Amino acid sequence: MKKRFGMGRWLVLPTLLLPAWAANTSQPPRPPMATAAEYAGSDVCLTCHEDVYKKQFEGTPHFQTTKKNGHGCESCHGPGSEHVAGGGDKAKIVRFSELSRQAASQRCLECHGEDVAQRHSGSSAHLSNDVGCIDCHSPHHAKEAQHLLAKKQPELCYGCHASARAEFARPYRHRVNEGLVQCSDCHDLHGATTLRQVKNVASGDAACFRCHIDKQGPYVYEHMPVKTEGCSSCHTPHGSTNARLLKISQVNLLCLQCHSFPGAGPIGPAHNLSQKYQACTMCHPMIHGSNTNVAFMQ
Repeated sequence: MKKRFGMGRWLVLPTLLLPAWAANTSQPPRPPMATAAEYAGSDVCLTCHEDVYKKQFEGTPHFQTTKKNGHGCESCHGPGSEHVAGGGDKAKIVRFSELSRQAASQRCLECHGEDVAQRHSGSSAHLSNDVGCIDCHSPHHAKEAQHLLAKKQPELCYGCHASARAEFARPYRHRVNEGLVQCSDCHDLHGATTLRQVKNVASGDAACFRCHIDKQGPYVYEHMPVKTEGCSSCHTPHGSTNARLLKISQVNLLCLQCHSFPGAGPIGPAHNLSQKYQACTMCHPMIHGSNTNVAFMQ
């Protein structure tokens, strides 16, 4: 191919070999794409899964939330058009029983808020021990409607925490078995940075003070172990063989763990510990803190 290049000269350009479709303005042919599954709608699911839909889904909190996006069952199980076209082919729909715990939990966390997702993935003792959402929650067979728990507390928790069951069977205990207190009242089940995922804050035992607010203070004269070590420095939280859930049966022996000679901390009693004085709280009843006396006397 030649082109005039001024002063009567010609410039020879190489001939370019182009594919046939380049000669026109149409787009190049594309390979056929696989059709993606589409949402079929809950009414279609209902035709085959009426029992599940009517008895195990329609009356649950999930039903109300999935109505907002219009996908219903497919909000969790994914688009079902291929499942329907395949005559109910189980391989063409998301089945939670076939997913790994991590994959199943990830689907749940897509809807259950960034806060829960971050805590559950970053600081959850449950997740780090390979406990997934559907180990505790059952969308279709829940025994507790509000949180869709697979079993009611505390039986659900006792399934893994057998030692806690034994502690709550002791003579002096928090009334968990009686239903007055639940595990989730004290523990953040989805994750927390505190030991044993206790609902706590830096200033003290927030979980305990929800019920024992009279012990919270602040006081003019603080008993330092209450502020530094918390309630568990003297009490066992689940249950005890000692009254008031104390770690040691005799009150004076509990006090003498810190108040003893010789010692570089709080001084011990200035009197002998005869039988008359074996209960320190006889004279120091305001042991959690006082507004009037530095020795926690009345």
